Amino acid sequence: MAPRWFLALALTALVLGAAPAGAQTLLRVFVGGQNQRPDLMRQLFARYMASHPGVRIESESGGATSDLQRQYLSTVLNAKDPALDVFLVDIVNPAQYDGAGWTEPLNAYLGDPAAVMQPYLAAYAEADVVQGRIAALPAFADAMFMYYRRDLLEKYRLPPPRTWAELGQAAQTIQAGERNPRLQGLSVQGAPIEGTVCTFLLPYWSQGKALTDTAGRLTLDHDAAARGLQQWLDLVATGVVKRNVAEVKTQDTVNEFKAGQVVFGVGWSFAWDRLNNDSDSQVRGRVGVMALPAMHGGKRVSCLGGWQWTVSAYSRHKAEAAALVRYLASAEASKYLAIGGALLPTYPGLYADADVLRALPWLADAAEGVLAGRSRPATPDYAQVSDAIRTTTSAVLAGVKTPEQGVRQIGSRLARVLR
Repeated sequence: MAPRWFLALALTALVLGAAPAGAQTLLRVFVGGQNQRPDLMRQLFARYMASHPGVRIESESGGATSDLQRQYLSTVLNAKDPALDVFLVDIVNPAQYDGAGWTEPLNAYLGDPAAVMQPYLAAYAEADVVQGRIAALPAFADAMFMYYRRDLLEKYRLPPPRTWAELGQAAQTIQAGERNPRLQGLSVQGAPIEGTVCTFLLPYWSQGKALTDTAGRLTLDHDAAARGLQQWLDLVATGVVKRNVAEVKTQDTVNEFKAGQVVFGVGWSFAWDRLNNDSDSQVRGRVGVMALPAMHGGKRVSCLGGWQWTVSAYSRHKAEAAALVRYLASAEASKYLAIGGALLPTYPGLYADADVLRALPWLADAAEGVLAGRSRPATPDYAQVSDAIRTTTSAVLAGVKTPEQGVRQIGSRLARVLR
């Protein structure tokens, strides 16, 4: 029989989370592809294991895009395979994974959803809480910004535009002055890709409209949606946006901006490094960043992105996995990822943090865009929602449909999906 002092010591170790020597809980984590910086995630894992000797973490990475990662995770989770305990998903996925029964609700491990989500950027409460269940916690943020040629605005003594109408006027002034037929006033995504969902939503949201209510029911305002689409066509008609906008993808905007062929460009946060640090960039040191403009009489708004930590419903170590996720979604971890990898913080306060701004001084100008971010509709059927919006928006931008026809088609398709 073991002495009383030994039993007391062992009980204390278990309460503190330090397992007896040789007894460890193995957690397997899928950390996504290179854009999710698996190198930095492994450094966070090392920090966690140093303070939790009863836990050992193994990670795997792969999939260059969100779609490829989702295909892999779908295969694993459809098989109810317990091989993964924790995994990263795109901001549009928590409701889908929750609806499929693939994620473990975290309420029992973390507490009240409202209190748990309160410290984060507001849009994550909408994206990560599904019918009162905490389906995920934010790993790092992303958002769409307006990048612009600071040197050209200074040359023509133009202030950064606050509305799309002001942007159109500024772009035309610069294009006329530069007399460069290849210079685009504005580059925005119009190909049938995920970014074009945001192209549809940005002017719509800016008018104070929502696509769904808190219960997930469709609330499409046809007139506001048509006005938003017409705005893009007006910018095409004036030569600010190029005529083949329906073919423009995210990387096209980045590449053409780098080549000095764009005055204003809508892009995600990764574009900042590409425009300012790539060796082949023709605009290094001459790029500004700001929040996206608003529709006339509306408010500035951005399309929020980012990645979320989830716990597998098939994990054999759910409590330990939830504790790890809580750490990975902490302010400490968010700050570490921002300073070490330029991954945007999920906590509003970190956008004013001196250490973060020292590492990422451009966030002082970009913060307004992140804080104005909204999440795309949280629904288990998001793939169908996305397809309806991006393909139809692209068709409108290509001139195949009028804005009114496009909105009617989007409304009809979404009404069937969001019943």
